[in-house]
Amino acid sequence: MRFLLVEDNAELADAVVQRLGLDGHAVDHAATLAGAEDCLAVAEYDLILLDVMLPDGDGRDFLARKRDHLETPVIVLTARSQISDRVGALDQGADDYITKPFDFSELEARCRAVLRRRGGVARNEIPLGQAIFEPNAGTLTCGDETLELRNREIRLLEVFARNPGQILSKSQLLDRLFSQDADVTENAIEVYVGRLRKKLDGAGVRIETVRGLGYRMSA
Repeated sequence: MRFLLVEDNAELADAVVQRLGLDGHAVDHAATLAGAEDCLAVAEYDLILLDVMLPDGDGRDFLARKRDHLETPVIVLTARSQISDRVGALDQGADDYITKPFDFSELEARCRAVLRRRGGVARNEIPLGQAIFEPNAGTLTCGDETLELRNREIRLLEVFARNPGQILSKSQLLDRLFSQDADVTENAIEVYVGRLRKKLDGAGVRIETVRGLGYRMSA
C-alpha cells in the first residue's frame, strides 16, 4: 500500500515513515499542504495521514476543500483531544483520527481498519479462491498448508485482492509498493509477481499476464 504522510515535525515524520516501511508500505512525506498538493498531482494513494496544524494552513480546511473529489481515506493526526475537535475533523471528511502522542501499534491498527472498511472487508481475512489471505498476519492458507509471506508480497497481494479482475500495469503496481524516492525498476514487480504465483499455486486463483498491459488476478 502507498501512503501519503503530511506532517511538519521532521522527527515524527521520519519515525512514521520508517515504522510503516517495516510493514512493507511505501510512504511519501510532505511537510506542507503545498507539498501534499504536489504529491497528489502525480501519484495515487491508498491512505493519507494528515496533520492538523501545518506551516501553510489547517489540514482540516485542506481536507474539506478536497473531499468532494478525493476518494482516498484520510486519518487526521491531531494534538487536540477535545471532543469538538475530533468531531469537527470527522464532519469535514476524515475517516478516522488519532491523537498525538500516539503509539505506533495503534496507528498501524487504525490504518488497517480504515483500509478494511474501504475494501468492504469486516475482518482481516480475505478469501482468495480456495485460500484465505490474512494481511495482518502475513499468511496465505490453503487447506492444511499455511505459507508465510514477505512484506512486499503481502502488499502486492493486497493490491490484487482489492482489485479483482482489474488489469494493473507494472507502473501502477510500482507506485503502490514503493515511495517516490525509491530506486527500483519494473523488474522488481516481475520478481514479486513470480513469487506470488508460486505461493498461489493450487489456491484456485492466479495472476495472469495481460500482454502489453500488465497483470490481472482471476479465478
